[in-house]
Amino acid sequence: MAGPKILLVDDNSELLILLAQMLTDAGYTPMPFARGRPAIEKLRAEKPVLAVLDILLPDIMGYEVAAVCRKELQIPVIFITGVFKGGRNALDARAKYDALGYFEKPFEGSQLLEAIQKVVPVTRAERHDSPGPDDGMDIEIDIEETDERDPLELTGRIALKDHGGLSATLQGIRLTAAAPARSTVQTPVVPGRKVQGAPNSGELRDNLPALITAFYLAQKTGELALTRGKVKKVVYFERGQPVFALSNVASDRFGQFLVRVGKITEEQLQRVAAKASQGPPRRTGDVLLELGMLKETERLYYVGQQVKSIIYSVFGWEEGNYQVSFRDKAIEQAIKLDLPPATLIVRGVKKLYKPERLHRLLGLADRLVPSKDPPYQLSEVSLEPWEAQLLASVDGTRTVESLLQSVRRPESAVYASLVSMYALHLVDKPGASMHAGPP
Repeated sequence: MAGPKILLVDDNSELLILLAQMLTDAGYTPMPFARGRPAIEKLRAEKPVLAVLDILLPDIMGYEVAAVCRKELQIPVIFITGVFKGGRNALDARAKYDALGYFEKPFEGSQLLEAIQKVVPVTRAERHDSPGPDDGMDIEIDIEETDERDPLELTGRIALKDHGGLSATLQGIRLTAAAPARSTVQTPVVPGRKVQGAPNSGELRDNLPALITAFYLAQKTGELALTRGKVKKVVYFERGQPVFALSNVASDRFGQFLVRVGKITEEQLQRVAAKASQGPPRRTGDVLLELGMLKETERLYYVGQQVKSIIYSVFGWEEGNYQVSFRDKAIEQAIKLDLPPATLIVRGVKKLYKPERLHRLLGLADRLVPSKDPPYQLSEVSLEPWEAQLLASVDGTRTVESLLQSVRRPESAVYASLVSMYALHLVDKPGASMHAGPP
């Protein structure tokens, strides 16, 4: 049964996907558009009951769409914006367009949904739950990843938080997760942890940073499932923050991860596996504690590093597919990463993007401009002083090549920094975007 139609207009296609999924789950029929003029044509032909409009659009201002909605069709509107912030803008929007709401990015997706439901309620029959990624897939199944992976450098610091939001930082040695080798150890599988499947999906390509940012902008709790062939990895978000991850790759399992970083040997892992196989299935970490190979604080530290390595690893994917859903499995985790999305994106790009990919995303002749609608405040982005100076040099007149020459740092580091700023949507190429949406 089709629910009430809601027009969605925002040029961030990943955010559109999340908002459309949220509305579909709640029983509505979303009409998503990335530009204003096509949205106007559609709403005149197929009148929705309400419009949710971003103010800054690639072709026209969202206010022009709102004028058609209110003055011509008497459709109520809600504004979302990342640029026009502050009480004065909200008051003007309410006064001129009788807006039902004015949400500044990042905003609570649940609050946006509540504002819609107050005006356009849906029946119980119209609502349905969002399926999760890949219904019936057991994330604990071990497979061997066939593609070669480079060693991954991990900083010796893990920030964790518990159910109550209390955060703690664990300091340890810097780790190098060696490239996976085929293991002969079959570590125990603890049954019951499933990843469920979702209808909203697409090709991954280079938009992992934009997908992470979309969860952040909508402050959503849910799952981002990433697949490449038989390899499946799931990143869990809680209120827009990436907090946990799972993988079905054998070398990503906890025991084999400890071998890769040199904490235990392959022979010790064999002892652990033999011990764990006696009686009911037990987790590797519990057996390591029992045998005195790990302390509890070490387990927390290495689990955090394991989760980080799983998330970072998908930044290296240049092909694959993604699916999103809004289940609350992240809330169930006792201990979660405290890793800001902007920090994750910057580190992921710098660690995993190879030179040829950096050059494909930004050519030497490309001219960069400051973004008109950056999703992150500079205070949320950890820039070194030279990177802040580099960002300040982006004014639309300088090419990537000239920017590389303006900083006395290795070219590879400067290139990775520029691409990370592009991935964060702090800088843009005129006429192009990391998240250009549908027409």
